Amino acid sequence: MSEQTALRKLLVLHGPVLAAQGVVEFLQQHFEVSVAAELADALDAMRQTQFDAVLAETADFLPLERGAVTHQAAVVLDTIGDGVCIIGPGGELVWANRRARELPSETRQSLKTLCMSVFEEFSEMKNCAALRGKRFSMMPQDGAYFEVLCSPVCDRQGVLRQVAAVVVNATVQRRQELKLNAIDRAGRELVRLDYEALSNRDAVQRLALLEERIIRCSKDVLSYQHFAVLLLDKRTNRLELVISEGLDEDPRKYELFARTDGNGICGYVAATGRSYICHDVRTDQRYIPGLRNARSSLTVPLRLHDKVVGVLNVESDGLRSFGEEDRQFAEIFGNYVALALHILNLLTFERHSTHTQVSGSISAELNGPINDIISDASELMEDYIGHDRLRSRLGSIIEQATQVRQAIQKLAQSPTIIGALPAEPKRHDPVLVGKRILVADDEELIRQTVHDVLTPYGCQVDMAADGLQAIENISKFNYDLVITDIKMPGATGYQVFQSAKAKNSAAPIIMITAFGYDPNHSIVRANQQGLNSVLFKPFNVRRLLEECRTALTAKA
Repeated sequence: MSEQTALRKLLVLHGPVLAAQGVVEFLQQHFEVSVAAELADALDAMRQTQFDAVLAETADFLPLERGAVTHQAAVVLDTIGDGVCIIGPGGELVWANRRARELPSETRQSLKTLCMSVFEEFSEMKNCAALRGKRFSMMPQDGAYFEVLCSPVCDRQGVLRQVAAVVVNATVQRRQELKLNAIDRAGRELVRLDYEALSNRDAVQRLALLEERIIRCSKDVLSYQHFAVLLLDKRTNRLELVISEGLDEDPRKYELFARTDGNGICGYVAATGRSYICHDVRTDQRYIPGLRNARSSLTVPLRLHDKVVGVLNVESDGLRSFGEEDRQFAEIFGNYVALALHILNLLTFERHSTHTQVSGSISAELNGPINDIISDASELMEDYIGHDRLRSRLGSIIEQATQVRQAIQKLAQSPTIIGALPAEPKRHDPVLVGKRILVADDEELIRQTVHDVLTPYGCQVDMAADGLQAIENISKFNYDLVITDIKMPGATGYQVFQSAKAKNSAAPIIMITAFGYDPNHSIVRANQQGLNSVLFKPFNVRRLLEECRTALTAKA
């Protein structure tokens, strides 16, 4: 009996055989025995107490086992997170687990209506055994979203009797899906910067258009009210402000670099490429103030081709306002922002590249015939020695053809100004006359052409062949207008811009460039600090004069 005495609690379902043989009395001498007179009592005892063993007569064993299994199944169904129920053909609730019973009354009624409709649909099928479950979605008026799987319940004869339903509350997942769809739509709108939308806009207007779209999408889709976009200058490793919305502190007053220490959260994110959630700005040493009374922030990298090109920083006056879901959404949106900025640059670059390709094609097509003319004329000169008049004319042809070839080669190598004409007699223009203008460009043709265009209007035009010379001129003279190329030796156009603004904050400045992709973000930064206009080579004389007049008028 040593092995049997290890069993402490026994449940005995009383029966005539066990009573006649005195089994119960014998077991009571060695175990703690509970006796149930009926099957229902035994099942009820099993629900309330954990027994080590159950003893029943053979005739009662199968019903008892089924009851135990049913009890265990009911326990499992009551503990799972989804609602499970059985609905009759008239909408009556036959059975439901705890989660289904806890559903709001409106939701339960919607579920009954759905199951009744499904029962009618299933009833039209003759073979109940061949029926398969069907999925539905259910959206009560309280804003919740449920996914429902309805399956037929058939009897042994294959007759449909009821509908079993599994109800999954997918409200959170649905909201995430809708938000992702909204972010995707907003992102597509950001990158839909087609040529028709931008062809009549200058660089400043294009940036303003993109800025407006980013701000609108951030507020409408992600509910961002306080945020900033900063781009990384690969040359200096500095983060430059592009867009700032709803921040009390001016981010420009902080000099931030892509470094893990000493450059705030934005610098850390730009250096590591990892997003950063600041749950409480009061306890985070990396936080640099942006929003007055800010309590938390979220900063994500802007990525392009797996490279960090900037950061998106969002701030909130609520404590712990951002979680992992917000981080994921912000990262997706940030990638769209990076792509939109890149496309904006590429559209401009495409315009320059097209011009260069056309010029190169013209050069390739004409160089051959021009070379033939020069070669043939040279041979004729050798044949007509002594015919001075004819040799003189052939020499003129060779000289003119050589000049044409050089001009075409220069056109292919460097964008120029369309419609530039030789200097004309002075014209009276009250806006331009008497103005001292600095033209800084490392291409002599550009400098000289701008000089020749503006001088007849009474302008005094100084020229600088590189950025350092331009900065030196600015330090010596007072200019009414500065026209500077973006990419020059010595110093960049943005550094020339800074020097001019440092001397005179109201000085009008026009930037010119043949490079649509601006890796140092000179146009973006200058636009934030008072840039008047940008001219993209090739530009025509009319456009040059219009921009000069507009810039000088704005100053006045």
